[in-house]
Amino acid sequence: MTRPEVQSWFDPPTGTVTHCIRDPASRACAVVDPVLDFDYPSGRTSHTSAEAVARWIEARGLAVVWLLETHAHADHLSAAPWLRERLGGSIAIGNRISDVQRAFADMLELSDVSRTGDEFDRLFADGDAFSIGELDGTVWHTPGHTPACVSYVFEGAAFIGDTLFAPDFGSARCDFPGGDAGTLYRSVQRIYRLPADTRLYLCHDYPPADRPPMTSVSVAEQRRANVHLRDGIAEAEFVDMRRARDRTLGMPQLLWPSIQVNIRAGRLPEPSRTGRRYLKVPLDAF
Repeated sequence: MTRPEVQSWFDPPTGTVTHCIRDPASRACAVVDPVLDFDYPSGRTSHTSAEAVARWIEARGLAVVWLLETHAHADHLSAAPWLRERLGGSIAIGNRISDVQRAFADMLELSDVSRTGDEFDRLFADGDAFSIGELDGTVWHTPGHTPACVSYVFEGAAFIGDTLFAPDFGSARCDFPGGDAGTLYRSVQRIYRLPADTRLYLCHDYPPADRPPMTSVSVAEQRRANVHLRDGIAEAEFVDMRRARDRTLGMPQLLWPSIQVNIRAGRLPEPSRTGRRYLKVPLDAF
């Protein structure tokens, strides 16, 4: 089977990694987890991060067939609609996004969110096959961080969202609605059954000062060195650690802006009668 070629970009303000999956046998490609720049104090959006991705794709004459979201992010806004308008492609996410939509749309009283995932062009179920040119991919439902998390698995590569971080940072929090530490543990064990040399492409990195950002790591390295989920860590031990750690964490700075945009497939809220768009911040929700 053909292995994908991957180009990655790191966004320092959000710690997000965006990937372009390229089929070496054709011009087809897909973009995973693109970032819309957002300055919270001013409410200003911009496209510096997405522009870098778009220019790289255009310079190589590639054709975007998919804009793949690994989950509804709580730490950055998606630029998928902006890239779709410029480059084409279909916006896809796991079909359990409806669970996340119901939880947050009800909490925020959002009347324009479907709660069925209809905002997205394609909803993937566990085991669904898809293609990028001649590249064959499979969707794995890998919940735990959220109930809707998926990984996109290819020969020699898997794009795992927030399921795991770099080995020295560990694992994702599990205290958002529908999250569960035991479920995350089992999702990771599924990923660990991939061949040892499979590259696991990360959605985030928060590097210490003494190393550069990490965009991917092998299954073997995660199993050997992940501080939360290396080989030999039992499920009960991980669950106890994860729950205790989550109780100490504050909410992500961009939680409310991100989730409101991302459950709409990256679409900004509809403008009011004055032409302005507004985001809600619920008081004392957590």
